[in-house]
Amino acid sequence: MRAFLARFLKSQAIGHGRFVRLWRVVGRPDGWEWGAYQQRHGGFQHVGDKVYFGGGTVVTDPPYVHLGYGVGLAGCTIVGHDGSVAILNRTFGNPLDGVGFTVIEDNAFVGLGAIVMPNVRIGADAMVAAGSVVTKDVPAGAIVGGIPAKVIGKTADLAAQWDKDSRALPWYPIIAARGESGYDAAVEAELVRQRVKYFFEDPGVAWQREDPEA
Repeated sequence: MRAFLARFLKSQAIGHGRFVRLWRVVGRPDGWEWGAYQQRHGGFQHVGDKVYFGGGTVVTDPPYVHLGYGVGLAGCTIVGHDGSVAILNRTFGNPLDGVGFTVIEDNAFVGLGAIVMPNVRIGADAMVAAGSVVTKDVPAGAIVGGIPAKVIGKTADLAAQWDKDSRALPWYPIIAARGESGYDAAVEAELVRQRVKYFFEDPGVAWQREDPEA
């Protein structure tokens, strides 16, 4: 019954913008489903297909935000206005406007806790590292990190390194069979079991590190 209700609420929320709060409680939409809702009802300038909205993502001014195809937002904040303007207006008596745009192009990713300031364009296939503050444009295919964010690498190089590292993991066959979805409830428990065993048990890579106090 719950599954049927969740499917009904999902269709109503994404299709018609109805019962959204109830859907979030009962259906617990994932980031892809929430992206589909935002595409139709979020009030954005544009949201492409297959956009991921991770939990905790905050967009202060959706009308000034353009999100391309396949963008991933992982609990980040996209700032569309500078709140200090209201205080400056009152203090100095000058009419000011601190609103700006944000463009995030196809397949770009913004990590957990990152902040994207106004008047920024993030290029296609770019990545913003967790906790970064983006104050200027990010080139396509670049990885940026830090405060303020600076170029620290290329996404193509990172993908190649992660592919090499992933193939060396004991549970890689499960990952390979799962494909690019990134999650499969049918194998998640086994993945967690193997990872915990690898990290903490025999031999336990977490305990092979040198003592940080040494």
